[in-house]
Amino acid sequence: MVLPRFSPALVAGAAVIAMALSVLTTSSAAATPADDTPASSDRGAAGDDVSAEATLPPNLVLDRDFPDPDVSKFGDTYYAYATNEGKNLPWATAPDPDGPWTYRPTDALPNLGAWAKEGRTWAPDVSRRSDGRYLLYYTAWHAASGRQCIGAALADSPGGPFAPVGTQPLVCPLEAGGAIDASSFTDTDGARYLVWKNDGNAIGATTWIHVQRVAADGITFQGGATQVLRNDRADEAGIIEAPVITKVGGQYVLFYSAGPYTTNQYGTSYAVSSSITGPYTKAFRFLMTTDSLDGAVGGPGGADVLRDAGGDKLVFHGHRDAGGRGMYVADLGWANGYPVVRGSRVRYEAERGTLTSCSVRENAAGASDGKVVAYIDHADSAVDVGSIYVPTTGSYSLHVGYANGSAGTASHTVTVNGSGAGSISYPVTGWDNWRQASKDVTLQAGWNTIRLGKGTAFAELDYIEVA
Repeated sequence: MVLPRFSPALVAGAAVIAMALSVLTTSSAAATPADDTPASSDRGAAGDDVSAEATLPPNLVLDRDFPDPDVSKFGDTYYAYATNEGKNLPWATAPDPDGPWTYRPTDALPNLGAWAKEGRTWAPDVSRRSDGRYLLYYTAWHAASGRQCIGAALADSPGGPFAPVGTQPLVCPLEAGGAIDASSFTDTDGARYLVWKNDGNAIGATTWIHVQRVAADGITFQGGATQVLRNDRADEAGIIEAPVITKVGGQYVLFYSAGPYTTNQYGTSYAVSSSITGPYTKAFRFLMTTDSLDGAVGGPGGADVLRDAGGDKLVFHGHRDAGGRGMYVADLGWANGYPVVRGSRVRYEAERGTLTSCSVRENAAGASDGKVVAYIDHADSAVDVGSIYVPTTGSYSLHVGYANGSAGTASHTVTVNGSGAGSISYPVTGWDNWRQASKDVTLQAGWNTIRLGKGTAFAELDYIEVA
C-alpha cells in the first residue's frame, strides 16, 4: 500500500487515505498534466494582498563541494561531515545550522582501515557513544574485491583524528554487491541500530535498506540485519540510498534518496513504520524534488535529519552551477508525525476540502486525481482547505491549480485562518485546460486553513500547493 504524504489518521486498505479536510502530497513533475505550465497570478491586480514575500527556499550554507552531509550537534557546536573531496573525511563546524559554516583544513580520518584503499570514501556518519567517544561509520573501497564496504573508526574528539577499528570491514556482503551509506540511530529506549544499503546497483541485483541492532559500542552486532525497504518504484529509477531514521512520537520515519544522483531526477523521499524493523510504507510522492523546490535546488538528496531544540532541520546536498554538490539547510516540521519541508511544495486536493455552495465534478479530464471543485458560482460559495501544516511562521507561496472558461479573467477571494488576504486571479485557459496561479500568503507555524471564495467570473479548482 502507498500512502499520501501524510494524514492525521491512517486507514487500512488500498484506498487513498481520507482526511477530514484534504489529502497532502508533494508536488512533482508527474503530479500534473504534461501541458500544465504555471501561469502568473496578476499579483498587482486590484484587491490583491502583495505584502507577503515569497516562501524561503532552502539555505545554501556551504557553497562548495560537500556531498552526503551528516550533521550533529556536539556540545555547543554543529559538526558536518561529507563524502571525500580531497580528504577521506572532510568536515566543517558552525555555531548554528544556518551558519556561518567554517570548512576545516584537516582530514578527520587521516588513515583508512587496512582493508580499504583511498579514492572512494563516501557518506560518513558520526555519533557519540555512551562512553563519550565518537564513532564514525564510513564507506570505502574494498581493496580485495573492488566493491564498496562499510568500516568503523573511533576518536576522542568530533574533529578527529578518527582511527579505524579492526582490520576488516564492519559490513561487506560482497555477494549482494557490497555495502554503502551507513547511518546510526538510537531509539528512545537506548537501543542502537546501524542502518545501511547493500549496493545491489553495482551488480544489477536488488537493493535493500537494512536495519541492524548493535550493542552500545555501535560495532558489535546483536542478531542479524533486517531488510526493510527495496527499490521497487518506477520513480526511484532502480536506486534507493542514503537511509536515515528518526522517531516522531511512536512512528519511525526512514528518509532515503532515490534516482541517479548525477541528475535532477535525484530526490528525497521517506517511509514510515510503527516498528524499527518495519514493515515500512513509502510516501505517495517524494518529499523533495527539483520541481517541488521550484528549481531552487537541483537533485536534492543525501539528506540528514537534525533534531534540534531551536527547530528541526533537514540538511542535504544539491547540484551547484560551479560543479559539485553544496550543502543546504531547510526548516523541517512534523504534521502528526509526517515530515514537511519549508520550500518544498505540498499538494492538497481541492475536492477533499470542505465545500460550501459548490460541488465535486468527477472525471475531470487531465486534473490531478481526476476530480475538481466546480460550480463556485454563488455569493456564499467557498472551498476550505484545512490541515495545512507549515514548520515555521512566515511567508509561503500558494499555488492554485485551476481552469477558467469564462470570457475574461476570473478570481477567488483568499482567507487565511479567518482573516482576509486579498484575492487570486486566474487568466483565461478554457475548461479542462489546467494551469497554476500563485499568490504569497503569511502562515503560522503549525496548522492553517485557507478559504477560496467566490470572486469575479467563474473558475474550477483542482488543487492548491503550499511551499
